[in-house]
Amino acid sequence: MTPAPLATRLRVPSGPLFFPVTAYGPDGSVDLDTYREHVRGGVEAGAAAVFACCGTGEFHALTPEEFEQCVRAAVEATEGRVPVVAGAGYGTALAVRYARLAREAGADGLLAMPPYLVIAGQEGLLRHYREVAAATELPVIVYQRDNAVFTPETVVELARTEGIIGLKDGLGDLDLMQRIVSAVRSEAPGDFLYFNGLPTAEQTQLAYRGIGITLYSSAVFCFAPEIARAFHRALGSGDDTTAGRLLDGFYRPFVDLRAQGRGYAVALVKAGVRLRGLDVGEVRPPLHEPSEDHVKQLAQVIERGYALLDEK
Repeated sequence: MTPAPLATRLRVPSGPLFFPVTAYGPDGSVDLDTYREHVRGGVEAGAAAVFACCGTGEFHALTPEEFEQCVRAAVEATEGRVPVVAGAGYGTALAVRYARLAREAGADGLLAMPPYLVIAGQEGLLRHYREVAAATELPVIVYQRDNAVFTPETVVELARTEGIIGLKDGLGDLDLMQRIVSAVRSEAPGDFLYFNGLPTAEQTQLAYRGIGITLYSSAVFCFAPEIARAFHRALGSGDDTTAGRLLDGFYRPFVDLRAQGRGYAVALVKAGVRLRGLDVGEVRPPLHEPSEDHVKQLAQVIERGYALLDEK
């Protein structure tokens, strides 16, 4: 584990938050050596944190044993240079199990994803995340999306819960997020963290910045770290001209392409990593690989993105 508290390390990140893909070998098994190389490369490229075995890392497709191996490999590859946050999900009992596996593997924190399948009320969701937070000493970031959508009142209670340090939003309802931020600020003042967790979060980050949310996940960093860092620097310095140029010339075309297939938020990112020279294998079912034509279009989008870095 890294020595400083996770919230302190994440509050003003030095670079993008890195959500590595999980590498598989030709036989479909987890390729830990390639995974370490991928994580190590991201840290060396300037990642401020590694979020291992989360959405982009196909948490849903990993066995508990594979999960622990990957989190441990990520911890080894970072060598304490940046914090490692591990995913945890499914029903409460399994989420607690994954939380404890992450602790044993040396993770610095948890990203608590929505519970499996069921649509629960606010009382049940609050109990679920409190039990996950109580299972270990690891700080927890709660992921809002799909079947885990919170009222401002519930987020206030989450913020008051020992061990829960933040909320990652994958819903995209800015009105709701503004009300959440306001409620927590008024009723549970402190250093609660907020993250934009939408797919290709850069595309919406200017809007999130407008309501005071400056942290965001970057799947693009997996395959185009220089572009992701340039965008991150532009946001941090208020260089909206550069941010706009990258949005118009790279991020919007990438998002348009991502919209061409279900599951492309992961599969297209993994294809991008392979295009840049690291064979991380294919996605596991039920996800599927992008078409050959879409991979060609992705290569063109990436090429255009890097060309934009040379423009002034």
